[in-house]
Parts: sequence; C-alpha cells; structure tokens
Amino acid sequence: MRRLALLTPLLALSLSSALAAPVRVEFWHAMGGVQGVVAGYAREFNAAQDAYEVVPQVQGNYRELLPKLQAALKAGKAPALVQLEFTQFPALAAGGQLADLSRAADTLPDALVGDLYPAAWKSGQLNGRTYGLPWNLSVPVLMYNAGTLGRAGLTAPDTWAQLEAQSRALATGGRRPLVAAADAWTFEANVLSRGGQLVAGTAPRLNSPDAVEALTQLARMSAAGQAQPRTLNEATRAAFDFARGQNVFVLASVANWIDARKLPFFNLGIAPFPCEKPGECTVPLGGATLAVPAGTPAAEQAGALAFWQFLMQPARLAHWVQATAYVPPRRAAGPLLDDWYRKNPQLRAAHAQIGRAVPRPNLPEYAAWTALLEEAILKATTGKLSAKAALDEAQKRAER
Repeated sequence: MRRLALLTPLLALSLSSALAAPVRVEFWHAMGGVQGVVAGYAREFNAAQDAYEVVPQVQGNYRELLPKLQAALKAGKAPALVQLEFTQFPALAAGGQLADLSRAADTLPDALVGDLYPAAWKSGQLNGRTYGLPWNLSVPVLMYNAGTLGRAGLTAPDTWAQLEAQSRALATGGRRPLVAAADAWTFEANVLSRGGQLVAGTAPRLNSPDAVEALTQLARMSAAGQAQPRTLNEATRAAFDFARGQNVFVLASVANWIDARKLPFFNLGIAPFPCEKPGECTVPLGGATLAVPAGTPAAEQAGALAFWQFLMQPARLAHWVQATAYVPPRRAAGPLLDDWYRKNPQLRAAHAQIGRAVPRPNLPEYAAWTALLEEAILKATTGKLSAKAALDEAQKRAER
C-alpha cells in the first residue's frame, strides 16, 4: 500500500505533463536550399505559443517528396502538414488523400483571406473546395546576360518576336543565345503569353494553335542555332553555359534569381516573361501549396492552420521574400519590401506579374499531361518531330 501511495503522485505528475505537452505538427517540405530559414520560422512559432510544436523536415525536392508522402499515407504515417507543388495536389485531393480545409478556411480572418492575391488563393482549390494554402509563389521570368546585351546595344526583349530577333543577332561564334528547356511550366507561360490555353474545361488542348505556334518558334530557333535544347536534368550544365556566355537568355522561376546571381563572370539581368500579346497574356503561377493529409487528427490540423497564419504575417513574408525571391502571396507585405525593391528594381517588375497571374489547371490529370508536354518539347527542339506532330502525339496520349 505504501508503494502504491508513492507511485500515485508520480503517476499524476506524469499524466499532468503529458496533458500539457504541445501537439506535435510534423511539416514536410522541399525547401532544402533555405531549410535554415524554415527551421527558424518553426522555432519562432514554437516559442510564441505552447499549444503546438512544429517540426519541419526536408524531404528532397518536389518530385522526391511526393512518393515519400504517398508511401507515408499508405502506411498511416503521414505528416500533419506537407508542401505540394501546384500540379501535384489535385490528384491527391481528388483521391481523398488530402483533408478538405474549406470549413477551416471559412473561419480565417477576412483581413487575411481578402488580402491574398486571387490566383494565390485559388491555386489551392479543387471543385470549389479548399485543400491547400499558399506560401511560396513564383512567376516565370526571363533571365539574361546583361553584359552581353549591353555590349550589343540591346535591352531585355519584351516579346517573343523580339527575343527571336535578338537571338538571331547574338548567335555568333558558336553561341546559342536561348536555352530552350523542355519544361512544361515555362512552355505553359509561353502559350499563355499569346493568349492561348493548354486545356479547355477539363479536356487537354496540348496541340492548340497557340501551343503549336510557340513550339514551332522554339524548334525553328533550335534548328537555326539560335537556341540550345535542354532537359531539366541538365540544369547544372545549362547554368555553366549561361555563366560562360554560351547562352544569353534563360526562362526560369523568379526564385532562381537567388542562385543565378551567384554565378561568376557575368552580370545577371532579370525581366518579366515575354508577353506576345499585351493586354491578353497572363502568366501561370508557380510554386506550391501547404496541405494537410487526410486522417490528420483535429488538433494537428489546428496546429497546421495556426502555423500557416504565422507564416502569413506581413513582416515574416517580407523576410521570406528577401531570403528566397519568391512572390509575396498577400498585398500587405508589399510596403515592407520597398527598400529591398529599391535596391532590386528588376525584382519589383518581375513580382508585379502576380497582378496578371492565373492558377495552373487544377485537374488531377494535368501532372501527367505536363510530362507528355516535356517529351513533345524535346522531340521538336531536337528535330525528331515537327512541333505539330510532337504536340499531336502528346494530345492523343493525353486523351487515352
């Protein structure tokens, strides 16, 4: 009896400590390059309250993270919060693998939701329901060798016609000015810049007239020695060629500016994505959404939502933008970036594209269609098929 009497206070103390322990919120992300920044935000959040403990974990890049998440979902060991590239989340949401956050979103402050750029908020929705919350947003840009253009008496091109004309003039001494990457996102931006689309409702339009026009131009430039075909797996080699002047123009994410400006031997320029039809062209919003896997306990869901609101605080977003060059998802962060934009006016112009940004097609099939697009781009730019034949082939495969 005496032993039981001694154990009882210890048991009560243990239970009290357990009840007071913060809810663990595991956060999987793909921000390896700035994992220290993300970890710092988690520490700040954890220190600011005692209900939740956010534990961030890097899971490789977007493409490496997805299969890990799928395996964790299957094993019943998914994290409470996960970062998903915009083309990844629709299939997961449609398959019932992500929590519907619509009711939780309805309780968010109007001052927050109303301050978000419309494309940012819509990018996490599927069939009118909310499954993801915005954080890291990018827009496509044109990066260029400012020294090479300056010596040639040129300024950054505004349209695709100007880009081709300048590439023709600069294609001397073995130089192939434009990197023609087999990248679905920048090709999607190319098509949208002409007022076109790659989908019609829920159906693919991979061989639409504007898509054929865009790829025909890239194939023509490649055949003429004005463009260098590349796959996404050749990014390191492409960066080296860009730095040494073999290439002059690269279509990329604005977030690539952080690493690109570190390349030696040249002066980096950055401009808005070429707009072939001013007044009509839009840009596809890039980046990722923060989602909660299905089956996540309510307390962990609440912690995930609380952490997202913490990330959305204007001062923290301003810090995030300066660390990553991502576009701020809400307007209130803009004034806090004025000094930074004054020092980096090209970034201000690039980020301003958020005003004409649109969500990527929120269709479960779209991720598979983008893989078909990238195959078509490579076949056309390397001369294996004409642009129309390559896109017709991609369209037929997408319709199966």
